[in-house]
Formats: sequence, C-alpha cells, structure tokens
Amino acid sequence: MPTTDPAAPAAPAAPPANALSGHGLTDVTASDGTLRRFLHGLPGVDPVGLEARAASLGTRSIKTTAKAYALDLAISMVDLTTLEGADTPGKVRSLGAKAVRPDPTDRSAPSTAAVCVYPDMVPTAKEAVAGSGVRVASVATAFPAGRASPAVKLADVREAVAAGADEVDMVIDRGAFLSGRYLKVYEEITAVREACGTAARLKVIFETGELSTYDNIRRASWLGMLAGADFVKTSTGKVAVNATPANTLLMLEAVRDFHARTGVRVGVKPAGGIRTAKDAVKFLVLVNETAGEDWLDPHWFRFGASSLLNDLLMQRQKLATGRYSGPDYVTVD
Repeated sequence: MPTTDPAAPAAPAAPPANALSGHGLTDVTASDGTLRRFLHGLPGVDPVGLEARAASLGTRSIKTTAKAYALDLAISMVDLTTLEGADTPGKVRSLGAKAVRPDPTDRSAPSTAAVCVYPDMVPTAKEAVAGSGVRVASVATAFPAGRASPAVKLADVREAVAAGADEVDMVIDRGAFLSGRYLKVYEEITAVREACGTAARLKVIFETGELSTYDNIRRASWLGMLAGADFVKTSTGKVAVNATPANTLLMLEAVRDFHARTGVRVGVKPAGGIRTAKDAVKFLVLVNETAGEDWLDPHWFRFGASSLLNDLLMQRQKLATGRYSGPDYVTVD
C-alpha cells in the first residue's frame, strides 16, 4: 500500500540530461538541433484516442472502503493554494492551519501535502505549519506569466529557497517553447534546478492550455524531465484551460515512459479546475491505470487546488455519517 505521509523523506532530485548516460540521452541536449530532433521524434499523440481513454477511465466508480481510502489519499495530495495579490499574513496563517488539520472536528483526517504561496509569504507559511510535516511550496520565475529576465527569475527562486521553501513551482517561457527555442527553455529549467539545490524539489509548470497541441504537451513533459524536474505540472490555474483528464493522462504516460527508459521517477501535478471529490477520484484512477500504484503517493502526485479540499471533507463526512454537513462545516477559502 502506498504511503500517504507527506513528511516522507525526499527522494533525490532528478538528474539533468548529462547525467542520463547509458540511456541514449547523453547527447540529446548538446544543441538546439539535437534537442529539436529528439522532441519532434517522440511518438505523435492521437487526440481522439487520448480523449476517449481519459473519458473511459473517468466512468469508473469506487465504493465504501475503497472510496474512504481514496478521499483520504486525495486530501493528503492537495497543495492548498493561495496566490492572490490580496494575500495577507493572516490569510496564509489560516491556510497553514487548515493544511495541518483540515477537519478540526476529526483528528483522523490527514494533513494536506503542502501549502503553496508567493515567495514573500514563505516565512509566514513555514511558521504556520512548523512541526507538522506539511511542506511549503512557493511559485517563482515571475509566476504566472514568466515574463522577466533570467536574472530576475533566478532571484525569485533564490529568495523562496532562502526563506525556507521546500518546493518551488516554476513556469516555463511559453513564448520560447512555442517558437521552437527548446534549448533556451531547457537551460532555464536547469538553472532553476541548480538554484533549488538539494533544499527544494522543483515543479515545472507548462501552462498546457497555452501549448495548443497534445504533441507540444508531450514534448514539454520530456523537456522538463530531461532538465531535472521533480514534478511536471499542468498549469498555473490563472488561464481559461487548466488541468484536464486528457492532458494529465498524457503527462502520466510521459513520466511512466521516462521512468521505464531511465529509472528516474518524476511526479505529476494537475492544477486548476479540479473542484470536486468526484473529479479527484477520476484523476486517481488515471494515475493508477497509467503510471501505476507507485505514483499513488503525495510524494509523486499532487492536486493544485483550494476549493477541492472543502468538497473532499464534505464527502468524507457524508461517508462517515450518512448525511451532508451544513454550510458552516468547512471554512471558505
């Protein structure tokens, strides 16, 4: 059975491409040309088949004991998030308290995996979750647009890590990626990976809703993994199209295939638009049926969400008591 303890020891960071010797990947990032040939040589995605499989897996249902386990597992995978210009220390402290004890009336409810905040709020978040095992994640690299100089982006990362962030969520330069400057994107990710050092795990956000095609999502996933991502993440939650079953399924296939080829395990984080327990369970089925049981662990799969946690708690109490709670049962985020 997979562990659901978010405080489990961190795995070593995924190695950069030049450490992947013996897998036919040593020279992939030698130049823009070699990287382009590799990424465009990946198998093409069948959009109809991908969406049909995602829809088919989404029809599966689980009951009773299995559902209770799935709800607790999903809670333990939530990165409870506040990324607003109006964030205050008080709001972040409240979020941290909720992450540590999502249901104050039921101590058996698991903690969430992490709280995710802007770099300037990292110290406040660290204080709020101190001693709990809940991680503190920080967005960086000029989130969400990523439109800043490399120096500014790296300063953003270093500030977050120096403040104590356990995880860094970076955004790629979508303009560079979409114009085919893959080596530029690769070098930026490797620079951020270096800035994180051993102190913080790195999640690489692709903003899949802006990448236009499933082929681009597959290419971005492999590019991020070659550059040393610990997680590949769908989206910022700040655009119209965020996580979907289809784009998450595609990224799960990518991490599965990367692990089969290299032995390096990389996590997946769908973010944005996942609001109900029913949706969360569908994503867990995707994980189990695509990447496998080893990824059913908060160390390797996360939900980027805020309102999702409330519905998970409501459904958890419904399963335990046979009735839905009143509107004052959970806090409003």
